[in-house]
Amino acid sequence: MAIRIALHHKTSYRYDRQVALSPHEVRLRPAPHARTPILSYSLTVEPQQHFINWQQDPYGNYIGRFVFPEKADKLEFTVDLVADMTVINPFDFFIEEYAATFPFAYPDQLKIELSPYLHTEPAGPLLTEFVAAVRSDLLAHPMSTNDFLVAINQRLQGKIGYLLRMEPGVQTSEQTLQNCSGSCRDSGWLLVEILR
Repeated sequence: MAIRIALHHKTSYRYDRQVALSPHEVRLRPAPHARTPILSYSLTVEPQQHFINWQQDPYGNYIGRFVFPEKADKLEFTVDLVADMTVINPFDFFIEEYAATFPFAYPDQLKIELSPYLHTEPAGPLLTEFVAAVRSDLLAHPMSTNDFLVAINQRLQGKIGYLLRMEPGVQTSEQTLQNCSGSCRDSGWLLVEILR
């Protein structure tokens, strides 16, 4: 039996007088490519007198552009969503033949297309040390890409403790490695920088 979860999110602004609201771009709709089934979704906006245009960014995520023609003393976005938390096999993906063994090289055209994602910033000393250890331990011999992904995740899980962080933003990889802890977004960014 699958678990269903309900999510209720409200962002609310109150003003001490009627104000003109500039257009707002809101990203509060599930991505169409999300693997988690969304059983129901609603977005309620105050003031009720508004116009909305749905757009998609280059990554396929929805953006709602709201225009408010009249002044208002409040602005409120409320999302209600029900998701079906089905078990998803994280290894249910196809790997191109050239990438079956890690490390691998992208074909020239794909490397050009992926260049924004492959761009690296200068690594700090802790990240440099971590990547050097990964290269010497895990990459001494070529291994299947699946095995490499499992091994690098196990290594991170053993080194970085999970921390519920309410502060906005993402820690740098140096901060996460120095603290040996971080939220899922911090560990995710560390993994991105390691893999780049």
